[in-house]
Amino acid sequence: MLELILSDESDTLKMGAAVMCAINGIESDAVEIHLSGNLGAGKTTLIRGILQSTGWEGPVTSPSYTLCEEYEFDSQLFLHVDLYRISESEDVEILDLDRKTSKQKIIFIEWPENLLASRSSHLMIELIHLDHKRQIRVQSDITEIESLIRANYEKT
Repeated sequence: MLELILSDESDTLKMGAAVMCAINGIESDAVEIHLSGNLGAGKTTLIRGILQSTGWEGPVTSPSYTLCEEYEFDSQLFLHVDLYRISESEDVEILDLDRKTSKQKIIFIEWPENLLASRSSHLMIELIHLDHKRQIRVQSDITEIESLIRANYEKT
């Protein structure tokens, strides 16, 4: 498990860019990342850092009320899902997360503990409040991912 302290928002955005480098190293049509942490822990900020590192210039907002925000690029489709208010399996099914696409699909699920069906993930990221800082914990079954994230985070 990779554990780091993020001092501020810019560190969280920088960590997002490091996570994107790792995502680019995963050879799969669909990459799934589960994010956990209390409200305001920085999950959406981390995703903003990921998207900005790919060139996204628009706003990145929490999908708390929309349930899913989509960001489309030439070769990738990002789905940012927030399951905080989910209580029925139909609420997840309507998002059609397993839909077919010609692009690489990258799915971020906030509050994965609210999933009512089992889904596997390539990365599990937990953000924890520590006074004015955040602790991030990253786990993956693919060992190289954790070391790649650390190397890219420390490089910038």
